[in-house]
Amino acid sequence: MAVILSTESVAPTDRLAYWHDAVWKTFVPLDVTASKDQPFSGSVATERLGHLRISTVDADGERVRRSRSLIAESADEYLLLGLQTRGTGVVVQDGRTAVLGPGEFALYDTTRPYTLDFPDRFETVVFQLPRRAPGLSESDLRHITGVTIGADQGLAALLVPFLSRLAAEAGTYRPEVGDMLARNAGDLLATVVIERLGRGTTRTDAAQQSLLLRIRTFIDAHLADPALSPEAIAAAHHISVRHLQRLFQAEGATVGGWIRRRRLEECRRELGRPRRARPTVAAVAHRWGFVSPAHFSRAFRAAYGMSPREWQAPADETGA
Repeated sequence: MAVILSTESVAPTDRLAYWHDAVWKTFVPLDVTASKDQPFSGSVATERLGHLRISTVDADGERVRRSRSLIAESADEYLLLGLQTRGTGVVVQDGRTAVLGPGEFALYDTTRPYTLDFPDRFETVVFQLPRRAPGLSESDLRHITGVTIGADQGLAALLVPFLSRLAAEAGTYRPEVGDMLARNAGDLLATVVIERLGRGTTRTDAAQQSLLLRIRTFIDAHLADPALSPEAIAAAHHISVRHLQRLFQAEGATVGGWIRRRRLEECRRELGRPRRARPTVAAVAHRWGFVSPAHFSRAFRAAYGMSPREWQAPADETGA
């Protein structure tokens, strides 16, 4: 369910102060000033998908600033993606300036100072994720901020529609699906960044990486199907099994190993819930595509060094 903070019911003289607090609570400590001398109007609606927080901001013109002193007040480290959907936005960080129109986005990092300027009424969707979630290097994180990226540029043509759909439908996904989608968003974002920074990525490389991301998304959506196999995955993507295997080999993995890893991760997540909210070990294994409970137990122990029931014990103690 979305958390909505709005100035609508606030007295006009108190609105900017209320908005300052709303922005602070939604993101990180920030200074907010209005662009015009008039009663301020704004709302922010926030949904969560796994580790990804999605906030739609609709407000009058404003200037938002994160200074070094404000950074010192918060230990939280986030990477934010601001997708402009109406009006104009300007992102300034690390000596670069990104001017954004509808359909364009920029990244900014809460561990370093930045400024956001919106001269007039605007709407933007902000995707906030832990700074390390996409797996980008420190160098990449410092070179990609304050850069305008449009939906018509390379793999951003895949990312922008995907993020827009997440924002529109965030409240409709089951928690386990939300977790998967958050990971997929981080993976695709990392690929867009690598492509944008031009780290030797050819058009063919980018196409193969895009295909691999689509395949991983397909696998996540079909983990519960015991019949999920390299043959079924290859057929669904109109490629040969050999081509599919090469895609995963380039990542140091195998198709079967990836499926097993993802199933085990989802089982471990469910088994870590408090007892009241958790199904049986057998039910969890079946839910995520394991036909044999004995095979599941062996695979779980091999991956995590303990049996599923041993993994449950700490959750039982904390959730009792």
